[in-house]
Amino acid sequence: MIFSLENKSVIITGGASGIGLAITKLFASQGAEVHILELNESLANEVVAEIRNAGQKANAFGVNIAEQQKVAEVVNNIASSSGIDILVNNAGIAHVGNAVNTTEADFDRIISVNIKGTYNCLHAVIPHMLERGKGVILNMASIAATIGIPDRFAYSMSKGAAISMTLSVAKDYLKQGIRCNCISPARVHTPFVDGFINKNYPGKEQEMFEKLSATQPIGRMATPAEIAYLALFLCSDESGFITGCDYPIDGGFTRLNN
Repeated sequence: MIFSLENKSVIITGGASGIGLAITKLFASQGAEVHILELNESLANEVVAEIRNAGQKANAFGVNIAEQQKVAEVVNNIASSSGIDILVNNAGIAHVGNAVNTTEADFDRIISVNIKGTYNCLHAVIPHMLERGKGVILNMASIAATIGIPDRFAYSMSKGAAISMTLSVAKDYLKQGIRCNCISPARVHTPFVDGFINKNYPGKEQEMFEKLSATQPIGRMATPAEIAYLALFLCSDESGFITGCDYPIDGGFTRLNN
């Protein structure tokens, strides 16, 4: 089977909703044993039950990735039971605001989850990959890291950090058999997007959805499944010659917007 993950052990943070859920289900269908690290443990358990009912392998762990000790404990348990072949740093939070109206509390929250959380997982997982002499890491960045988007000051900063961490890890562990890449999506149609529109534009939901969709030159938002398919390729053995790269998946946003 092409892009097989048979006998691979995969950690996916934020793997019970949105893009993370699409990655979780796809990777499990390709033969991986998926380990979901999720703040919402009950939701993660529901996903695990669905995957197991399909005859596939999955486990759930209630974890706040901003808490380094807890992340280390869970990662060590996974490593001792099944090893770790792949890490997908998907968990993250969004924020709307510029440099003036972004509060210190919001700024710290973005750092703790999107930057420190990613670091915590890298810090815990890489030593186990070094012991095995191989591993694949995929970080979730965003086109907001490289394109100026209004009112995304803190979020853009955090995703820029994701790209920088990707390059550093790829360089530092190139000779130890660890590959590291990242994906930079444009707008993806997830429940978060629907919730954002419903909250901020009551009565104008359809109008705003169409307006946001039209910002991609291709004329629509991505689906979570489309992001998951790129993630699968970058985590599979077929992409073994690729490391230290950021992959825009954006409907032409970064290159074709005039």
